Amino acid sequence: MPDPVIAILSQGAMGAGVAARLVAHGVTVLTCVEGRSAASAQRAAAAGMRAVPEAALAEAEAFLSILPPAEALATAERLAPRFATAAKPPLYVDCNAISPATMQRLASLVQSHGLRVADAGIIGGPPREGYAGPVIHVSGEEAPGLIALLAGRGLDLRLVEGPIGAASALKMSYAGITKGLVAIGSAMMLAASRAGAAEALHAELARSQPALAAWFARMVPTMFDKAYRWSGEMEEIADFTSADDAAPAIYQGAAALYKRLADPRGVEDVAALRAFLALT
Repeated sequence: MPDPVIAILSQGAMGAGVAARLVAHGVTVLTCVEGRSAASAQRAAAAGMRAVPEAALAEAEAFLSILPPAEALATAERLAPRFATAAKPPLYVDCNAISPATMQRLASLVQSHGLRVADAGIIGGPPREGYAGPVIHVSGEEAPGLIALLAGRGLDLRLVEGPIGAASALKMSYAGITKGLVAIGSAMMLAASRAGAAEALHAELARSQPALAAWFARMVPTMFDKAYRWSGEMEEIADFTSADDAAPAIYQGAAALYKRLADPRGVEDVAALRAFLALT
């Protein structure tokens, strides 16, 4: 059987990391760098991705949409009509951190053009040397075909029993706990710092919650460069929890915090968090 051909947008850390893992296992990975930054083009080249015009992405057997959450629907709206004209359109796999409701809207849009679609949720950091992850959970009737297509190609794909939206629900639930906890911890570190209690809070966490203190020390700094994307993810989680009369407010607040930290005007807060974590 010939090696698969996959298309991936975009060329961020996760997209390029997944591409590099696939390329290392014999997969041809197409991408489009038209209109992208020089840094994106360099990441694509370093990952072994083959740059093609956007229309040529339709030549792949599967298309993996790996984007900031806010771009997922607009990308599907743009690409689905183009993919539909291909002799054998690719399987459209949305891997973005979007709510089940957003995923279902996206699936309906893609399917209205006659395309097949699968739901995927990525849990873990970008692939790298010495790290077997991330885990990619997939659901929907096309999910088994995707797993078979990429079997033995370096990715940890796991079937979530259920329809379109099931994998997204798992992703939302997991990220709501982990990234939600980062938001809560960051908010309290900032509050303690403003009130002059930073050293006392740091010491108390180290004394009574050493595992949590170590986790914050590892996770909070990795958030700074991704806060802009995590903000959109928190908004999707707020949508996911909309049946609860209290939970959406928690995640809208987390979205606002991450949006502020991603803004240049949030530089003082980022500096305060770094200073808190550097306390000994």
